[in-house]
Amino acid sequence: MKTIEYIDLRSDTVTLPTKEMQEAITHAKLGDDVYGEDPTVNELQELAAEKMGKEAALLVPSGTQANLTSLMSNCNRGEQVILESESHIYWYEVGGISAIAGLFPWPIQTSTGAFNIEKLRLTIQPKNIHYPKSTLICIENTHNRHGGTIITPAQIEAINEVAKKHSIKLYMDGARIFNAAVALELDPKDFTKHVDNLMFCLSKGLSCPVGSLIVGKYDFIVKARKIRKLLGGGMRQAGIIAAPGIIALEKMTARLKTDHENVKLLAELLSKIKGIQVDSKKIQTNILTFNLTPPAIDDNYFIRELKENGVLALTQGKNKVRLVTHRGIEKEDIEKTAAVIEKILTKPMLS
Repeated sequence: MKTIEYIDLRSDTVTLPTKEMQEAITHAKLGDDVYGEDPTVNELQELAAEKMGKEAALLVPSGTQANLTSLMSNCNRGEQVILESESHIYWYEVGGISAIAGLFPWPIQTSTGAFNIEKLRLTIQPKNIHYPKSTLICIENTHNRHGGTIITPAQIEAINEVAKKHSIKLYMDGARIFNAAVALELDPKDFTKHVDNLMFCLSKGLSCPVGSLIVGKYDFIVKARKIRKLLGGGMRQAGIIAAPGIIALEKMTARLKTDHENVKLLAELLSKIKGIQVDSKKIQTNILTFNLTPPAIDDNYFIRELKENGVLALTQGKNKVRLVTHRGIEKEDIEKTAAVIEKILTKPMLS
């Protein structure tokens, strides 16, 4: 039986480590990280803090744990967290914000992931015995469900001004912050200087096998370290995770530009196909979402047909499809994907 080699556009989490990363894992200097004694972890954390312009950093196993740890480090139980209605924290983290952290999420709907400042002001609860205390504002950069859109430094600064006026902290789920920085040709510090703390992922476009980092002030990271332990994230010889992370931060960020170029090419090709609607304003980084327009086929059928033709993708709601480029996806893969999609949408519908 012939094995199909798929063009996997489901997510940039499917990236595999480079040979250099694999070698680094093999030769990493190790120690017990729960005691703070893993030299490779310590080196990665120092590098991450420097890259983000913050005092300290903490390695955690996943982005979801990074967000939950950060929420619990910023807030007390019963307090209100303001976030975007399509945010990853709200949609894809199993309700941990409430089930584990005991926090009250207050979602704000936006068109691009960036808050309308006036609407944000109105959401902050006044000091009143009837209301939960507004403690934290969360932003997501780049924004997954809005198609990889960027919240610019100017927008973050405006949000931060509101937060500081009300003595509220600002947290950034910066899972793909390097995509934002590369796309706008800016230093990540241009984004992070306006937030109190943040997380970013190593295991997406940077191609590491596992891991995310929480970054912020020293006292915040000390608290986060204990909460990480509470959540089962205390790791021992974690240098095997940290070693490829060091390579990622030193060598893998600039190549994200290729992923962005591939998305733009894919968007251009798909915009010419009848039955597809692409919002060109949201083509900013490595995520492309498009709508199947009537009389196009059902999205679940469409995904199955893609797989039958060697392409993997995901839906994001009724007749909405997401494609994500990453290391391992080349120009010819983009052209083939577009050809497959056109073939599916032009063939006779099955009854």
